[in-house]
Amino acid sequence: MEAIETIDIEKEKKEILKRYRALLKACRRRMEKGDKLLIRKAFEISVEAHKDMRRKSGEPYIYHPIAVAHIAAEEIGLGTTSVVCALLHDVVEDTEYTLDEIKGMFGEKVAKIIDGLTKIAGVFDQTSSLQAENFRKMLLTLSEDVRVILIKLADRLHNMRTLDSMARDKQLKIASETLYLYAPLAHRLGLYAIKTELEDLGLKYTEPEVFDSITQKLKDTEPERKKFINKFIVPIQEILDKQDIKTNIIGRSKSIYSIYNKIKNKGVPFEQIYDIFAIRVIIDSPPKREKSDCWRVYSIVTDFYQPNPERLRDWISTSKANGYEALHTTVMGPEGKWVEVQIRSERMDEVAEKGYAAHWKYKNSASESQLDDWIRRIRELLESPEENAMDFLDDFKLNLFAEEIFVFTPKGEMRTLPANSTTLDFAFDIHTKVGEKCIGAKVNHKLVPLSHHLKGGDQVEILTSEKQFPKEEWLNYVITAKAKSKIKNALKEEKKKIAVKGKTLLQSYCNKLRIEFNSINIQELISYLKLPNDQDLFYGVGMGNIDIKRLQEYKKAKSNGIKAKPGSLSNTLEEIVSTVRGGPKPDLFVIGENLQKINYKLSPCCHPIPGDDVVGFTTPNQGIIIHRVNCPEAIKLMSNYAYRIVKAKWTGQKLLSFLAGIKVKGIDEVGIVNNITKIISNELNVNMRSISFDSNDGVFEGTIMVFVQDTGHLTELIKKLSKVSGVSNVTRMDTQ
Repeated sequence: MEAIETIDIEKEKKEILKRYRALLKACRRRMEKGDKLLIRKAFEISVEAHKDMRRKSGEPYIYHPIAVAHIAAEEIGLGTTSVVCALLHDVVEDTEYTLDEIKGMFGEKVAKIIDGLTKIAGVFDQTSSLQAENFRKMLLTLSEDVRVILIKLADRLHNMRTLDSMARDKQLKIASETLYLYAPLAHRLGLYAIKTELEDLGLKYTEPEVFDSITQKLKDTEPERKKFINKFIVPIQEILDKQDIKTNIIGRSKSIYSIYNKIKNKGVPFEQIYDIFAIRVIIDSPPKREKSDCWRVYSIVTDFYQPNPERLRDWISTSKANGYEALHTTVMGPEGKWVEVQIRSERMDEVAEKGYAAHWKYKNSASESQLDDWIRRIRELLESPEENAMDFLDDFKLNLFAEEIFVFTPKGEMRTLPANSTTLDFAFDIHTKVGEKCIGAKVNHKLVPLSHHLKGGDQVEILTSEKQFPKEEWLNYVITAKAKSKIKNALKEEKKKIAVKGKTLLQSYCNKLRIEFNSINIQELISYLKLPNDQDLFYGVGMGNIDIKRLQEYKKAKSNGIKAKPGSLSNTLEEIVSTVRGGPKPDLFVIGENLQKINYKLSPCCHPIPGDDVVGFTTPNQGIIIHRVNCPEAIKLMSNYAYRIVKAKWTGQKLLSFLAGIKVKGIDEVGIVNNITKIISNELNVNMRSISFDSNDGVFEGTIMVFVQDTGHLTELIKKLSKVSGVSNVTRMDTQ
């Protein structure tokens, strides 16, 4: 109580008024008639609604909505509607006011944005899959009004700026999710300044010592840096002045976070990073002359300083997907140091700092249609959401925050795809039906497979066939979320059709063997065959993997009194782990195709397949990761994190294909590759993902990546390949 009595209410009232006036000043440039009254009304409601609330720092809560509104107006460049929404963004969630009351006072548009902000207020609470679900809701709202995300970013920025008053665990949680999602989202929306600050603040709270160390080093080297920048700028400025080109040349240090990334990724100390800063040349140029003036300045800079031809980046002819436009070059400056030079107009500079909000000032810009295109892609992602929310989130991050390439259709239409996209990704980007019927492509008039990785500037012609339909291995060929979800949907539909046929076939098998076709027998059969559910049983029959012989075996076992009880699986990861740690009965994690309750994945470092001796490793975000016991990574995990290890076994069913690698050595005879691929494709009906052969002085060595059902299938394949004339050695690769 004593602490509350010491609060100077009058002083706080004056401070609130002072902050409100600063907000009005930030809004002045965009204000129209009646806007001031609207902002005043929103401010008064917010003050009244939050009057008894305080932040963790002890400050009045109203400081927060005013600050968010100020960031929205000043730093993002949003207008009155957004400022009103920012002032009211916590009112519906935290106070007695309802959405209908807000709608009555401020109209439909404001109510809709506040509803969007309220829906996403709980993003990243409780469990990881709930985080992803809430993020999906946030994106749904974004596809209606991009201002929801922009205000949310302003809200997050203010929370990061005032994170000091939070407990350490809260700081870590908020800073981590900021680096994971909010900073990339700001980058994607072209909000470079906000993205940079979010990253730096994220690092400040996740790696405080690293942050302080880099900050101090930047401070220590600042005088030397200023001297160098001045030495670099002066001669360029003289030439530009002579040619009457109005420019503002500044030296900008890299952000602390990007320096940290360089140190971490390149393994070099701070002192060895040559591009700690960049020179920015901002030209005062009318829109019609922007491009030519930028190239003119580029010509002057590169006449004076020798450029590195491999480091020219032209984002003027084709801007980045987030609207960024500029010319970047790296030149050899004084003292033999490489210096990055960024050349852009004042409009381009404002767009680079304030992103899409700045585009609204310059209507009909190309980037406005790019924003629409980005939102259209989000809508496509949301149309067929993943069953697993974290898969969706990973796909989303991969696709929408990734670097991009521009590729062209045969008619010259440009399409934007994430870097590392394949011809199959491109086919699905054109249309779902084109993707589903794709058999290959011509890239720059050369025939390539579905898995071919595209490069920027490629011209792609998709080849289709009516006989083609999606296959399981296609999921390994694509990286875009659209292609993945469409392939999964098509496979599900195909599986359902096969399962329907399989059910009818199973019924006829049962009739022949005089086994009653009822739910009890079906459950016993599922258990006997060690399958997860009846859908998999019917699918197995439909695919021919389960035939009448298996049913005869089941009938014989049943008549001999061997009861096949349905297998039991622990319901949760925690139960499995607790049992493995020393419960009364040692339990096993059973690896199957459709375990709904437990999220698991096969480790890409050792590609385990059914029949391998495997262990599971529990992780906080990815469920259980399955490794082969002899995998070096598994050995490391078992020695360091024994408490996270879960015993694991396979279900023994043959419905899925798994990736495995084979090494082949021998004498390089004519036609040997053809003989090897014939056995793989024809005799054993195995699908290949990739094949590569090297020949040296008459001896060859090859690597083949194949999809097999289990170790038995793989052993049979290795045995057959060993018999091929000229082959001396065939082994399974331990790791890929």
